[in-house]
Amino acid sequence: MVAYFLKVNVAIVLFYAFYRLFFYKDTFFGWHRTALLCFFAVSATVPLLNIQTWIMEQAPTAAMANLYASVVLPELTADAASAPADWKSILSEYANIAYWGMVALLMIRLIMQLAGIIHLACRCRKIQIGNTSIHLLPKADGPFSFFHWIFIHPSSHTEEEFNEILTHEQTHARQWHSIDVIISELVCIFCWCNPFAWLMKREIRTNLEYMADARVLENGYDSKTYQYHLLGLSHQKAAATIYNSFNVLPLKKRIKMMNKKRTKEIGRTKYLMFLPLAALLLIVSNIETVARNSEIWIPALTAIEELPLSIISPEQKGETTFHVTIVDKQGKVVPNVKIQTKLTEQLLNFKTGKDGKVDITLDMSGLKHATMYATSPTGNNFIFLLSRGENTCTINMDEHQYTPPAPAPDENGIFEIVEHMPEFPDGGVSALMEYLRENIKYPEAAMKKGTQGRVIVQFVVEKDGSIANAKVLHGVDPELDKEAVRIVSVMPKWKPGMQRGQAVNVKYTVPIMFRLQKPEKIPAVRNATVAPTK
Repeated sequence: MVAYFLKVNVAIVLFYAFYRLFFYKDTFFGWHRTALLCFFAVSATVPLLNIQTWIMEQAPTAAMANLYASVVLPELTADAASAPADWKSILSEYANIAYWGMVALLMIRLIMQLAGIIHLACRCRKIQIGNTSIHLLPKADGPFSFFHWIFIHPSSHTEEEFNEILTHEQTHARQWHSIDVIISELVCIFCWCNPFAWLMKREIRTNLEYMADARVLENGYDSKTYQYHLLGLSHQKAAATIYNSFNVLPLKKRIKMMNKKRTKEIGRTKYLMFLPLAALLLIVSNIETVARNSEIWIPALTAIEELPLSIISPEQKGETTFHVTIVDKQGKVVPNVKIQTKLTEQLLNFKTGKDGKVDITLDMSGLKHATMYATSPTGNNFIFLLSRGENTCTINMDEHQYTPPAPAPDENGIFEIVEHMPEFPDGGVSALMEYLRENIKYPEAAMKKGTQGRVIVQFVVEKDGSIANAKVLHGVDPELDKEAVRIVSVMPKWKPGMQRGQAVNVKYTVPIMFRLQKPEKIPAVRNATVAPTK
């Protein structure tokens, strides 16, 4: 939720800067309206779109995700407090209460404003002018509209002013400008702490007035007379705040825009620049998600140990083409499945298309053994259909789960990477971070000397889950190194790593940052990232 919220707000900041840089000064008001609404829509939807599989398949983006995971993602920081305190959780809880409290207040304010307009509409006398219903304000408040309700105090305006106001407000009503107003209000409610959301709301409201002003002038009203009328109404107080107002400020900008020379039609082409920006945000959002979700990096592999004899004839010679189709348990095709065929001395790679099919051509001459691996973004839950001519073999991949052998252990029988890496009990990485936060202590000797820095500790999770051979790979100070080794050595038993169904000894590394804080400040506690040594 927090990651989604941050992505939405960052997108709003970028889109606002993009709008001001490229679109702000032109006179394509209809295009402005579409672009501004698209900015909000894309900001809200891009963090929800999942292209992680594609990200992993592209070498440059996969490398960026790996770099982000190793450099940007946080590590554990031990503070200089004498007693551990999880201030991060406390501050996070209060921040969460403050955020949702403000959202609730702003939502109540919006509802009260809507109720005020409805109440005003109910108690105002109505008249019909053509096809338009006019609500007559009881006192000399500024004219405004809300959806198809138009509110005017007729006796406060001359006949010419009244006609200009009516044309202006009818434009708001007919083009449903109040939808834009409500959307911008809701965005500001949920992104109230982002000043750029409020700036975007202001641009939406101002652009709606540009559109209505332009329609008034298109209907033949004199521009100077209309502008003087606007200035004359600027002193009137509005009867509501959620509205499309005839005399909304700033009037100076509206008058300047009315007198501005129209932008050439060729200028519309620059709006196409929005598409690559939206695509870039989508890629960056998914790179961040891939980096934070380590399970994405571990593909689910299945294998058929031997190609079925019903398909391969021992006497077969030369190249033979096999037709492969991958479907799920309901018979729906599974696209983008990677297939790796390992022959006696050769490794071939294939991939199914959108139809779940691919043709695999193998040289059968002298073939004695073949293994086929399949990797799917959806895991192992699919069916492998292999055919040649009229012969077809159906293999349920759930029954053939297999992971290619990891590198052999060292001379002490310790692995670096295995099929199932060890896990900290009762919660994995998050539980490990919590354990370290609650139990690590900043050595007093190091505090007195002002020593700080990052200590990298390596340890072995043994077959029974116990911790052994904890040692410092990168040290800072003997006292800090000693504390880092101590906290790792006394950890509770882990879930052991598994290789080919057997518990094995596995190496792990943990980076721990010791950073001094001033006593009067709240101790900073950051997260820990646990990663296997590579």
